[in-house]
Amino acid sequence: MKNKILTSVFFIFLSIPGFSQCAMCRAVLESSENDGMAEGINNGIMYLAFLPYLIVFFMIFFVYKKFKK
Repeated sequence: MKNKILTSVFFIFLSIPGFSQCAMCRAVLESSENDGMAEGINNGIMYLAFLPYLIVFFMIFFVYKKFKK
């Protein structure tokens, strides 16, 4: 029981929202007059975010497949 509470508290603190951009990226995007720079950074963020979602999907899929047998 104590382990579950500690794990829950850990994940609550882990999920505290943070800023989506560092100060340097924000300054570059706000001062940029062309949309190419902003689009490139947004594509990079999407590329970096894709892999964790893919890993979680496969973990859930394999657990589901294992328990279905």
